[in-house]
Amino acid sequence: MLKTMAKAVLIDLSGTLHIEDQAVAGAVEALQKLRKTNLQIKFVTNTTKESKSYLYNRLRKLGFELSPDEIHSSLGAARSLIVARNLKPMLLLEPEALEDFEGLQCTDGKPDAVVIGLAPSEFHYEKLTEAFRCLLGGARLIGIHAAKYYKRPDGLALGPGCFLKGLEYSAQCEAELVGKPNPVFFRSAICDILPEESIMIGDDVHDDIAGAVKIGMRGYLVQTGKYRSGDESRISPHPTAVFPSFVEAVAHILNELNYSL
Repeated sequence: MLKTMAKAVLIDLSGTLHIEDQAVAGAVEALQKLRKTNLQIKFVTNTTKESKSYLYNRLRKLGFELSPDEIHSSLGAARSLIVARNLKPMLLLEPEALEDFEGLQCTDGKPDAVVIGLAPSEFHYEKLTEAFRCLLGGARLIGIHAAKYYKRPDGLALGPGCFLKGLEYSAQCEAELVGKPNPVFFRSAICDILPEESIMIGDDVHDDIAGAVKIGMRGYLVQTGKYRSGDESRISPHPTAVFPSFVEAVAHILNELNYSL
């Protein structure tokens, strides 16, 4: 049995449940089994290429059972930050993600913030130079997340981290990160449940696992998505457990809870 009984499970999306438009083998059925427990389930994602509704519809088409309010996204956290601080940002985001920021982008005058997510169509010289000049003019730099890379069907691809670091270097500033592995992001996802009563399942050893373990959660690393051989040894403390996929992670949780489904 678990030393502290689990009450909540946070589940990463891209690379853990699906890769683009393909579900990880067995993940749909494993989630159905997990839902038969009394665990609180939240889907925590740094995905910034797509709005919450776009992501929700994608997951439903893949067969996953979830509701929109179970998705805890870094885009939503970034929107809340912008609204709370009354910022007028320049947004480096893909068109599919802008839905979550309707009415917030600075359309005239001088942006007081540069907000960056994963935006391949925006990461070109002129747009990055525009962002650089905003930062030189006093705008703050906000990174929705700083992932080094992510998984596409054709292989690993650059994440927004290198572009964020490049702007930090050139503008001599420091970005404020909003999503995983920010402790505030994890705590807001589990609400009033204690970290030691919570489990994080993900494929990113740094953002998913190290971030969760740092605040006292159990971190279950899965060897799908962006996982690379040896990732479990790249953080300290190490992941609580490592599993071939989400399917085995769920089986382990059910066994610990004495569920036989």
